[in-house]
Amino acid sequence: MAVSSTSVSLPSCGGSYPDSDYAEIFVVRHGKTVWNSEGRVQGQVDIELNETGRKQAVAVANRLSSEPNISAIYSSDQQRAFETAQKIAVKCGGLKVVKDLDLRERHMGDLQGLIYRDLSKTNPIAYEALMSKDDRELPGGGESFTQVFERCKSALLRIGRKHKGERVVVVTHGACIETLYKWANAKGSYAGKIENASVAVFHLYGEDNWTLKMWGDVSHLNQNSASEGHTTSA
Repeated sequence: MAVSSTSVSLPSCGGSYPDSDYAEIFVVRHGKTVWNSEGRVQGQVDIELNETGRKQAVAVANRLSSEPNISAIYSSDQQRAFETAQKIAVKCGGLKVVKDLDLRERHMGDLQGLIYRDLSKTNPIAYEALMSKDDRELPGGGESFTQVFERCKSALLRIGRKHKGERVVVVTHGACIETLYKWANAKGSYAGKIENASVAVFHLYGEDNWTLKMWGDVSHLNQNSASEGHTTSA
């Protein structure tokens, strides 16, 4: 299934619950942080939302509150994701946010805390590993892309199987969302930018049959003037 790499407007999916044959999962990237603004590698460093990020979290929460019968909200335990998820939970009937460590950002090893544009100079060895076509683990305890993929896929499968016939929200990070895109759209185009507080929609049929229904919705940010300075830093 080919999907455009550009952001698309996401209309309400409507209905009380999705079809009983699948789980409908809204996957949300966390709001913006100071390190996003600085172009700094976050990885699994626990950075909180900044003022813009909190506004983005409220905007995506308002957006998702229009979806009827959201039954559960899951989140990475990293505070930038968890705070975003809490904003959504308040707007969606006060649901409890379930933390799932498998939804964490990719561990970026020795690159964490460094400025992206300077990586080739500040840590050329780790940068070479990051850019390698061999998909290596990153120096300093960092994960390979495949490791992130397996971890995030495991989380989404577990959530999807538990909530078949239901509509749920998952708040996570850029690298995790990128792996899910490639999983559901293996023969499609590059995912493109994964904006802060953007929304994607996946359907899980059966045990592991994934369909990507919508991708990269940021219309709620444009409406709420919360989209200034989007970055794709992890």
